[in-house]
Amino acid sequence: MDRIQPLTLTGQYVVLEPLCQDHHDGLVDAVRDGDLWKLWYTSVPAPEAMAAEIDRRLALQENGSMLPFTTRLLDPATGAPGRVIGMTTYMNIDAATPRVEIGSTWNAASAHGSGSNPDSKLLLLRHAFETLGCPAVEFRTQWLNHQSREAIARLGAKQDGVLRSHTRTADGVLRDTVVFSILEQEWPMVRSALEFRLAKRRERGLGE
Repeated sequence: MDRIQPLTLTGQYVVLEPLCQDHHDGLVDAVRDGDLWKLWYTSVPAPEAMAAEIDRRLALQENGSMLPFTTRLLDPATGAPGRVIGMTTYMNIDAATPRVEIGSTWNAASAHGSGSNPDSKLLLLRHAFETLGCPAVEFRTQWLNHQSREAIARLGAKQDGVLRSHTRTADGVLRDTVVFSILEQEWPMVRSALEFRLAKRRERGLGE
């Protein structure tokens, strides 16, 4: 794998589109849905910082270390792409191994319970393991972000360890980072569990 190229991934509930500046206004509306930039335990761009965040992610894409996506909900009636709900990425890309981290993800508050999270993770994991040939996929989150840690563990990822005083938050506070991963040989079981979750939710007419 010399370089991961931008692409569109379409699932049952969401479509992941290559990030571009045309998504700016939709992303601003999405981040205002729940005032996500005010959450203390995670890093989400404020509305006035969205253009700079898009530029930052696209610059990392240009140097080959990130592949950023914009997340849209699919219309349940037509299957057509609907409103923008957030962002996600392949990041810290190691093309030689190959290995990626799935992260820098946030979704509008009203999209929680829509099926968007397990669907987007299924899309990203499937492409990483089955197309890119990754032997492992990584996830990282702040130690104090219990919601994120539980969601990652629910995917079937195993905790590798904790990097203590690893990085500083935007306000300069040192944070501990929890590292998780899913290995290639674990992927079939993780995939089956995600597909089962999505199928059960669809049968009940619910998201997740």
